Amino acid sequence: MNVEFVNPFLSSLLNVLSTMAMVELKPGKPRVKKDEVARGDVSGLIGMVGPQTKGSFSISFDEGLALDIMARMLGERPDSINEEVTDMVGEITNMVTGGAKKLLGEKGYEFDMATPMVVSGKGHTIGHKTEGAIVLMPFEGEAGNAHIEICFDKDA
Repeated sequence: MNVEFVNPFLSSLLNVLSTMAMVELKPGKPRVKKDEVARGDVSGLIGMVGPQTKGSFSISFDEGLALDIMARMLGERPDSINEEVTDMVGEITNMVTGGAKKLLGEKGYEFDMATPMVVSGKGHTIGHKTEGAIVLMPFEGEAGNAHIEICFDKDA
């Protein structure tokens, strides 16, 4: 996959979490993901379609990190993943994709975004509806890990 498509999502995620929640994440080493099992406890998934390509983006958070972000953004920490936490993950998914859309637009790539879908629970799956490879990028945080997945059709 073209690194031009991946980097805007990485920088947008780091920007959104540091600005909105004062959370710093340390990027790990990207790899190709071969299964549909999420690498976290709660995930946001969003589809993107444009004239040049279509793809999808997801972000998965460990429960501890999701609850920490919730506490930092809203001042209250729930005991577990609840509807407010899943709403927040959907909003973060939207903000990260919106930031990446802006950066990609500056390079001439346009796309429309769908409404994010959020799934939670141990061992849940994420289904990317594209034919290209799924790039999995891990991030380490003090309260837990996050993983983003980016998948664009083969020609991207």
